[in-house]
Amino acid sequence: MADFERYVHRGFHVAVRTDLRGQHRDYCLCESCTKMKPGTPDHCPLARAVEQNCQQFGLVTPVWQCPDFEEHSSGEVQE
Repeated sequence: MADFERYVHRGFHVAVRTDLRGQHRDYCLCESCTKMKPGTPDHCPLARAVEQNCQQFGLVTPVWQCPDFEEHSSGEVQE
């Protein structure tokens, strides 16, 4: 059985599985996508919508599949 913890994240009181806390970037497809350009007009509209949903409801949502994914070429670093 998994262990859970509660804490405040971005102003929301949230629950998370202890073993998964802080791990979403390791699994999120967006972290490896060329279209992930936060804070710019070129930022992916799908990623922006997911982020807005997370901000509105206090969620963390790793993306596991995406119709618009474009993989970074090897050696390219995500900022």
